[in-house]
Amino acid sequence: MSDAISTPTQAPRVGFVSLGCPKALTDSELILTQLSAQGYQTSKTFQGADLVIVNTCGFIDAAVKESLDTIGEALAENGRVIVTGCLGAKAGEDGGNLVRQMHPKVLAVTGPHATQEVMDAVHANLPKPHNPLIDLVPNSFGVAGIKLTPRHYAYLKISEGCNHRCTFCIIPSMRGDLVSRPVGDVLSEAKALFEGGVKELLVVSQDTSAYGVDLKYRTGFWEGRPVKTRLLELVEHLGEIAEPYGAWVRLHYVYPYPSVDDVIPFMATGRVLPYLDVPFQHSHPDVLRRMKRPASGERNLDRLLQWRAACPEIVVRSTFIAGFPGETEAEFSHLLDFVREAQIDRAGCFAYSDVNGAAANLLPGMLPLELREERRARFMKVAEEVSITKLQRRIGAVMQVLVDSAVSMGKKGGVGRTYADAPEIDGVVRLLPPEKISKVLKVGEFTKARIVGVQGHDLTAVPI
Repeated sequence: MSDAISTPTQAPRVGFVSLGCPKALTDSELILTQLSAQGYQTSKTFQGADLVIVNTCGFIDAAVKESLDTIGEALAENGRVIVTGCLGAKAGEDGGNLVRQMHPKVLAVTGPHATQEVMDAVHANLPKPHNPLIDLVPNSFGVAGIKLTPRHYAYLKISEGCNHRCTFCIIPSMRGDLVSRPVGDVLSEAKALFEGGVKELLVVSQDTSAYGVDLKYRTGFWEGRPVKTRLLELVEHLGEIAEPYGAWVRLHYVYPYPSVDDVIPFMATGRVLPYLDVPFQHSHPDVLRRMKRPASGERNLDRLLQWRAACPEIVVRSTFIAGFPGETEAEFSHLLDFVREAQIDRAGCFAYSDVNGAAANLLPGMLPLELREERRARFMKVAEEVSITKLQRRIGAVMQVLVDSAVSMGKKGGVGRTYADAPEIDGVVRLLPPEKISKVLKVGEFTKARIVGVQGHDLTAVPI
């Protein structure tokens, strides 16, 4: 009998930890796709892995600590660790690599969006199997690769990096300037995800509104058709692709540029969800100038009013910073007034973090940490009042809910989300047992539900 290609008795196993934002999660998905395609298996524990990859976050001090602690835990329990992600690009106090200073025993360190560098490090420390079954990749969506989210929703990253130089942010120093993905690749990935059963596509980047700026909005092609590399055309085509599947398209990290106005009509017609995640960060013109943010608070308020006039159902979520260097009590009060007047549906707030490398640390008027935290708490109290008041107006409404979990096929109720709720960051709908005995709930499918109550940031509803 001729020599056959031998299959290893056990494929090498890689442990994987993904920290940080959805953009980092998509980096993790790319790496895992490559690992699976080359025959590596994943391990659910550090001890059961031949090596561990930790995808880190380095945005604020709390995230840096979490990443360094996780690397330490992986080293203690496994000993063979590769580090990637934003923290991997961060310098320590002496200018050297921070991760290597804190954990000199790691096998390799790369920055973010570095799939090939990570794979090179894996190959050097854990040779790939000789006979990978590249067509048998679990949890894969074809050209869209492996996803770490539940199968019914997925993140779609359309660009990497950012051209802004906001003084509180160190992301450009780690992820570089804006690099938009080819529009044909983005649309092909979206279609593969919908074909694979995804019911909600969450568009992410550092600056979604700027998609295509670096390419001067040049024309690309998808399925033989010319498509401009620009947010408006991208949204139009994503809505078109999603429609036959009855799927949602949700936009995140949308800067309030005038160009966004053109997207609102698609939301009004339901082609994409009437939901915008807009990182306003503050409202006072002087604070925004110190932050080097685009647009002023007044223009943002006017734009919100225009959006709501064009699309009354639009839901706006945003993030803000309290206690920015030099922030006066009057400037902070301006921010609270803005949240009330703008009627922000969902708001998150960070106390200013003087993360190493942020230009804002050099501004005069650094506030005591206690005051920053106190203002964050005051902000959240106002934001919650606005949010809960708006939620209470939904009582009695019948809404479409995407089911995220269901006990006993929904006989005991479940948990889902409306178009107003992005996963992980917004509220949920707590589904009560259906009134009809024949009614069932399936994870990843939609159901109609009547809103009957509000519990904090969450709604309670009865499936109908």
